Amino acid sequence: MISAASRTAFPPAGENTPMTTSLQDLFAHNRAWAAQMEAERPGFFTGLVKQQTPRYMWIGCSDSRVPANQITGLEPGEVFVHRNVANIVVHSDLNALSAIQFAVERLKVKDIMVVGHYGCSGVQAALEGARIGLADNWLRHIQDVRHRHRQLLDSLPEDVRAQALCDINVIEQVVNVSVSTVMVDAWARGQEVTVHGWAFGVHDGLLQDLQMSVAGPEQLDMLYSKAIDRVWDVWMARVGGGTQQQLV
Repeated sequence: MISAASRTAFPPAGENTPMTTSLQDLFAHNRAWAAQMEAERPGFFTGLVKQQTPRYMWIGCSDSRVPANQITGLEPGEVFVHRNVANIVVHSDLNALSAIQFAVERLKVKDIMVVGHYGCSGVQAALEGARIGLADNWLRHIQDVRHRHRQLLDSLPEDVRAQALCDINVIEQVVNVSVSTVMVDAWARGQEVTVHGWAFGVHDGLLQDLQMSVAGPEQLDMLYSKAIDRVWDVWMARVGGGTQQQLV
């Protein structure tokens, strides 16, 4: 886990700290970080060279505000990360599938977290049908999710539809991971690995469990139905209507 000293080595951006720095500053920060890690944990980098044995795989959005290690307090070597625009997993994406296969079959991860985030530009563009360029083809996958759940989304107040679609997209991507040949084969041979759906709040820095944790194919349909229903309950509760169910 990341120590308190390591977390405070460089102050967060604020009035006197620019959000971006020069490339030379990045090298300076890197050297300071490496020196501090070695001072706190002698032999830390030597251990990293020998092997990586992460328990977790993180499938998240490319958004710069959602860094997996910092959000979860994990050190290098503790989480295997794959990121793309809007945390999408599709069966034609050999990049994502190869990463999942490596994580499951070689690294033997125990938990795969598909993590979306509120305020995702890709989700917002898909919801609005906005044209943003080449990425329109990629975001078509989320538009398909939007169409599939149009009735649910249209029943929600307009100001929470993007957040709800963020949750639904995560749930759908958990399904896509779970029905991939990698996971089907892993579960068939008795490998213990669970696929989870989470959402990150950029506004408060907190992760939310979407109650979509799949540990085997027999659970998938039931968990999917409950998780989708819960999205409506949660976001109606947030705006003062519907079932008063809270995220945990």
